[in-house]
Amino acid sequence: MTVVTASPNTVDKKSTAERILVLDFGAQYCQLIARRVREHNVYCEIVRHDITAEQIKNHNPSGLILSGGPSSVYDERSPQCDPSIFELGIPVLGICYGMQLLCNHLGGQVESSEAKEFGRANCTVSSSDPLFNDFPASAQVWMSHGDQVTNVSSDFVSLAQTSTCPVAAVKHKNLPVYGLQFHPEVTHTPQGSTLLKNFLYEVCHCHGNWKLTDFASEMIESIKRRVGDKRVICGLSGGVDSSVVAALMYRAIGPQLSCILVDNGLLRKSESETVVRMFGDHFKTDLHVVKAEDRFLRELEGVLDPQEKRLKIGHTFIECFKHEAKSIPDAKFLAQGTLYPDVIESGAAPDGPAATIKIHHNVGGLPEELGFELIEPLRDLFKDEVRRLGLELGLPDELVWRHPFPGPGLAVRCLGEVTKERLDVLREADAIVIEEIRKADLYRKTAQLFAVLLPVQSVGVMGDARTYDNALVIRCVDSEDFMTADWSRLPYDVLATMSTRIINEVAGVNRVCYDISSKPPATIEWE
Repeated sequence: MTVVTASPNTVDKKSTAERILVLDFGAQYCQLIARRVREHNVYCEIVRHDITAEQIKNHNPSGLILSGGPSSVYDERSPQCDPSIFELGIPVLGICYGMQLLCNHLGGQVESSEAKEFGRANCTVSSSDPLFNDFPASAQVWMSHGDQVTNVSSDFVSLAQTSTCPVAAVKHKNLPVYGLQFHPEVTHTPQGSTLLKNFLYEVCHCHGNWKLTDFASEMIESIKRRVGDKRVICGLSGGVDSSVVAALMYRAIGPQLSCILVDNGLLRKSESETVVRMFGDHFKTDLHVVKAEDRFLRELEGVLDPQEKRLKIGHTFIECFKHEAKSIPDAKFLAQGTLYPDVIESGAAPDGPAATIKIHHNVGGLPEELGFELIEPLRDLFKDEVRRLGLELGLPDELVWRHPFPGPGLAVRCLGEVTKERLDVLREADAIVIEEIRKADLYRKTAQLFAVLLPVQSVGVMGDARTYDNALVIRCVDSEDFMTADWSRLPYDVLATMSTRIINEVAGVNRVCYDISSKPPATIEWE
């Protein structure tokens, strides 16, 4: 199968001349760096850590950022970069592991530190430099390291320190190379955005000319050229991502687009009817609905492991999709709504340094015999960028601001065995929490809200009688990019109403809990 990532990195390089490359050394939040860069209207993409200097030149970047990572630079198997990148004359900013790596390559020494720093620290700037323009002389930063640079060569100048890290920021005297031991990309470094902006504008001399409107225009033209007169099939779920993909594809190729909705029995309450009403009736899309609930439930019978659930759902989805696609003539391309966080959590490169957190069925596992070329127009975008793109394309606010819904549907919110009876319980409870959050006018103020049905029963009392029924969890988080998230501080009266309604109205539930864990260490979804 040929994969065509229809994104800015596949269109004419001249149209997006300003770009920053982030070399990924295994940091799970490498995408945060890219997102922060884009907030300053400079296009940014993530590449493998071992990209060659020659390949970098072909990208014609304005600057390079070396990400953090879990390794130690002195370990034999630690990820390394091509040392020739420092000779290209392209500005380089190393963050945490990235700083240690560049210092190690350019004559410094990195060692395990007795005073390890994990969390907030106070950073003092000791030397003036354009990188620290408008940055306070003393400021809070976020540290996360056990190693540190203990000695820099005479070619470097120290720019900042903390009480336990004498080399918290450095600059090379002759090369446009900088290093930061702390993390400017996280919100726990309040002035981190200032540093990144300075690197982009003062060091790399970017002008900030990248906009989502340009992205959409370039994407549409790229899709037109690639597709020609062939037909594209889009897997449509009614969620934000697939809806934006469908709108983008329709803008590009119009009636050459056919959408397939696989009703797998794992959707939210009235989900299928809503999709048909919106895309079949309102947008007049060529929409095919596949009724496949029984098939999916048979495949999931007895399955408890979450990764196995995802794989079985993904494989079954593809089989249903293939069968329906055969009825659509001249179909050559498959468009789907893979996002950047999906790619990184699936382990973007199988042999790369990033860990696989969970399998996303719309990223991996597409069989060779599928016979389509894959178009993933959102693959390089974060969720907030996808929403903004949806608005640019004219989608209604109600759809664009809809909370995310996982590809495997309610199966990964129904812990333990997935059955129709348990799904129906979960569906009713989920509908109640969504209804109540809307009534409280908090839906747009939270990032994601849903119910989780546990494979746990607890004792209760209803009408003076003993019960032994299901325990259910409400999960609500605040997040900008879904790479990190904090649990939402919902008002007690809202939570109380949700709990009371669920226990009173949903047969089979006698206990409701609220999840107060953040990401990390937890993920947003339970499975």
